[in-house]
Amino acid sequence: MYIPNEKRYEKMIYRRCGKSGLKLPAVSLGLWQNFGYSGNYINIKKMVYTAFDCGIVHFDLANNYGVPYGSAEENFGHILADGMMKYRDEMCISTKAGYDMWDGIYGDGNGSRKYITASLDQSLKRMGLDYVDIFYHHVPDSETPVEETALALDNAVKQGKALYVGISNYNSAQTAEIMEIFRELRTPFIINQPSYSMLNRWIENDSLDKYAIENGFGLAVFSPLYQGFLTNKYLNGVPENSRAENTIYLKNQLDEKMISRLNRLNEIALERNQTLSQMALSWVLNNKAVTTVLVGASSSEQILQNVECIKHLDFSTEEISKIEVVLND
Repeated sequence: MYIPNEKRYEKMIYRRCGKSGLKLPAVSLGLWQNFGYSGNYINIKKMVYTAFDCGIVHFDLANNYGVPYGSAEENFGHILADGMMKYRDEMCISTKAGYDMWDGIYGDGNGSRKYITASLDQSLKRMGLDYVDIFYHHVPDSETPVEETALALDNAVKQGKALYVGISNYNSAQTAEIMEIFRELRTPFIINQPSYSMLNRWIENDSLDKYAIENGFGLAVFSPLYQGFLTNKYLNGVPENSRAENTIYLKNQLDEKMISRLNRLNEIALERNQTLSQMALSWVLNNKAVTTVLVGASSSEQILQNVECIKHLDFSTEEISKIEVVLND
């Protein structure tokens, strides 16, 4: 029987999500990769336990996470039923709907009331839950009126199936548009989930981070290690059986200039007594708009290593300058 570490809450930093009453751990666990049926269930359960022992109380899922779709939610549901359900009120569990999920015109991925409502019901069933803490629309849908999507999310709260709502992959203009409707409805919208990393700074160019601070919602950022680039894995090029080796657009980015940039960043990390991945996570969390950074994992050891980033979140002016030089070179 699983018994959590009694000192787990001493190991984590918790941040308020925008101006809401909800706090999230600085580091959250994303169950996108390696948590479906293609993964090893014993390892998956161990990773969830390890995360919780580290004070990671936020577990982020989506309807289509895992191979096949939905299997990450099903595995998480099994873990809850296996003994973790007694800690349900200590957890913040989030899921999403927006990308393609099931056959036919109603499951092909959209923002309709039909799709969003059905998807949430399916997610709750897979996880064995009465409600999720945060329910996101996963990606903007240009073919569905934004009012319909907003009303569907608001309805999930009114039905008691979600406590808060969020959006993902929305830029600042799209966020402003749906947020205006949320304000009219008094929907508890508290968070946007964009990609963000040292190598992917679009939220700064778009001013989404500034908009979040000004309008009182948080950011939960994904892909902070840029698909593994910001780890020690690619310092010497593309290793065999890596994600980049099997993904053309990633492999094409790993040219000599990128490898040199990664090595220079690694040198700065070592000077800070951090690994490259730890510094990359600390750098993301240094942005005041970011409430939490979502990390993936394939082992408990990765979680233990990455959560160490919270021990060194501050950057000197000199360190920031060095990093900017490398990133802009």
